Amino acid sequence: MLLTQIDHVAIAVHDLEAAITYYREAFGAEVHHREVVERDGVDEALLRVGESYIQLTTGTRPDSAITKFLESRGEGMHHVGYRVDDCGEALAAIVAAGGRAIDEAPRPGSRGTTVAFVHPKGSFGTLIELVQE
Repeated sequence: MLLTQIDHVAIAVHDLEAAITYYREAFGAEVHHREVVERDGVDEALLRVGESYIQLTTGTRPDSAITKFLESRGEGMHHVGYRVDDCGEALAAIVAAGGRAIDEAPRPGSRGTTVAFVHPKGSFGTLIELVQE
Protein backbone atom coordinates (compact mmCIF):
# COMPACT_ATOMS: atom_id res chain seq x y z
CA MET A 1 0.00 0.00 0.00
CA LEU A 2 1.57 3.27 -1.14
CA LEU A 3 -0.88 5.52 0.72
CA THR A 4 -0.05 5.74 4.41
CA GLN A 5 -2.82 8.09 5.57
CA ILE A 6 -4.91 11.09 4.62
CA ASP A 7 -2.63 14.10 4.98
CA HIS A 8 -5.28 16.75 4.40
CA VAL A 9 -8.57 17.73 2.85
CA ALA A 10 -8.23 21.06 1.05
CA ILE A 11 -11.11 23.52 1.05
CA ALA A 12 -10.94 26.55 -1.25
CA VAL A 13 -12.33 29.73 0.32
CA HIS A 14 -12.71 33.35 -0.75
CA ASP A 15 -11.90 34.80 2.68
CA LEU A 16 -9.25 32.82 4.55
CA GLU A 17 -9.53 34.87 7.75
CA ALA A 18 -13.31 34.35 7.89
CA ALA A 19 -12.87 30.60 7.32
CA ILE A 20 -10.25 30.37 10.08
CA THR A 21 -12.58 32.24 12.44
CA TYR A 22 -15.49 29.94 11.55
CA TYR A 23 -13.47 26.76 12.24
CA ARG A 24 -12.20 28.23 15.53
CA GLU A 25 -15.66 29.27 16.73
CA ALA A 26 -17.58 26.24 15.41
CA PHE A 27 -15.09 23.47 16.20
CA GLY A 28 -12.44 24.94 18.50
CA ALA A 29 -9.84 24.35 15.77
CA GLU A 30 -6.64 26.36 15.83
CA VAL A 31 -4.17 27.04 13.05
CA HIS A 32 -1.31 24.56 13.29
CA HIS A 33 0.63 25.95 10.30
CA ARG A 34 0.17 28.97 8.05
CA GLU A 35 2.09 29.61 4.86
CA VAL A 36 1.97 31.54 1.60
CA VAL A 37 3.24 29.28 -1.18
CA GLU A 38 4.44 31.83 -3.74
CA ARG A 39 5.12 29.21 -6.43
CA ASP A 40 1.46 28.15 -6.43
CA GLY A 41 -0.04 31.54 -5.60
CA VAL A 42 -1.86 30.32 -2.50
CA ASP A 43 -2.25 31.28 1.13
CA GLU A 44 -3.06 28.31 3.33
CA ALA A 45 -3.89 27.55 6.93
CA LEU A 46 -3.62 24.00 8.25
CA LEU A 47 -5.90 22.96 11.11
CA ARG A 48 -4.91 19.69 12.77
CA VAL A 49 -7.59 17.02 13.07
CA GLY A 50 -6.09 13.92 14.66
CA GLU A 51 -3.05 13.00 12.56
CA SER A 52 -4.40 14.86 9.51
CA TYR A 53 -5.28 18.42 8.53
CA ILE A 54 -8.02 20.53 7.10
CA GLN A 55 -6.28 22.87 4.67
CA LEU A 56 -8.13 26.14 4.17
CA THR A 57 -6.71 27.80 1.09
CA THR A 58 -7.22 30.86 -1.08
CA GLY A 59 -5.50 32.32 -4.11
CA THR A 60 -3.04 35.18 -3.86
CA ARG A 61 -2.98 36.09 -7.56
CA PRO A 62 -5.32 35.83 -10.58
CA ASP A 63 -3.41 32.98 -12.28
CA SER A 64 -3.37 30.62 -9.29
CA ALA A 65 -5.25 27.34 -9.60
CA ILE A 66 -7.20 28.14 -6.41
CA THR A 67 -8.30 31.56 -7.73
CA LYS A 68 -9.46 29.95 -10.99
CA PHE A 69 -11.27 27.20 -9.06
CA LEU A 70 -13.08 29.75 -6.89
CA GLU A 71 -14.10 31.79 -9.95
CA SER A 72 -15.49 28.78 -11.82
CA ARG A 73 -16.87 26.59 -9.03
CA GLY A 74 -17.09 28.70 -5.90
CA GLU A 75 -16.02 27.67 -2.43
CA GLY A 76 -15.74 24.03 -1.46
CA MET A 77 -13.59 20.95 -1.43
CA HIS A 78 -10.63 21.34 -3.77
CA HIS A 79 -8.54 18.19 -3.31
CA VAL A 80 -7.51 15.34 -1.03
CA GLY A 81 -3.89 15.01 0.04
CA TYR A 82 -2.63 11.48 0.67
CA ARG A 83 0.55 10.90 2.63
CA VAL A 84 3.09 8.61 0.99
CA ASP A 85 6.57 7.43 1.94
CA ASP A 86 8.01 8.10 -1.53
CA CYS A 87 6.28 10.69 -3.70
CA GLY A 88 8.19 9.71 -6.85
CA GLU A 89 7.34 6.04 -6.45
CA ALA A 90 3.66 6.80 -5.81
CA LEU A 91 3.47 9.15 -8.80
CA ALA A 92 5.04 6.53 -11.08
CA ALA A 93 2.58 3.89 -9.83
CA ILE A 94 -0.37 6.18 -10.55
CA VAL A 95 0.84 6.89 -14.09
CA ALA A 96 1.50 3.17 -14.68
CA ALA A 97 -2.09 2.45 -13.59
CA GLY A 98 -3.43 4.94 -16.14
CA GLY A 99 -3.62 8.07 -14.00
CA ARG A 100 -2.72 11.51 -15.34
CA ALA A 101 0.02 13.38 -13.54
CA ILE A 102 -0.20 17.16 -13.35
CA ASP A 103 3.33 17.35 -11.97
CA GLU A 104 5.80 15.40 -14.09
CA ALA A 105 8.06 15.02 -11.06
CA PRO A 106 7.68 15.64 -7.32
CA ARG A 107 8.32 19.22 -6.21
CA PRO A 108 8.59 21.22 -2.98
CA GLY A 109 5.33 21.78 -1.11
CA SER A 110 4.36 23.66 2.03
CA ARG A 111 5.79 22.90 5.48
CA GLY A 112 8.90 21.30 3.92
CA THR A 113 7.04 18.48 2.17
CA THR A 114 7.52 17.02 -1.29
CA VAL A 115 4.32 16.90 -3.37
CA ALA A 116 2.86 15.93 -6.74
CA PHE A 117 -0.66 16.43 -8.08
CA VAL A 118 -2.73 13.92 -10.03
CA HIS A 119 -5.41 15.16 -12.44
CA PRO A 120 -9.03 14.40 -11.50
CA LYS A 121 -9.76 13.07 -15.01
CA GLY A 122 -7.54 10.09 -14.24
CA SER A 123 -8.69 9.58 -10.66
CA PHE A 124 -12.49 9.36 -10.78
CA GLY A 125 -13.13 13.10 -10.51
CA THR A 126 -10.96 13.88 -7.49
CA LEU A 127 -7.85 16.05 -7.61
CA ILE A 128 -5.20 14.17 -5.61
CA GLU A 129 -2.09 15.54 -3.96
CA LEU A 130 0.63 13.09 -2.97
CA VAL A 131 2.46 14.35 0.13
CA GLN A 132 5.82 13.08 1.38
CA GLU A 133 7.02 14.48 4.71
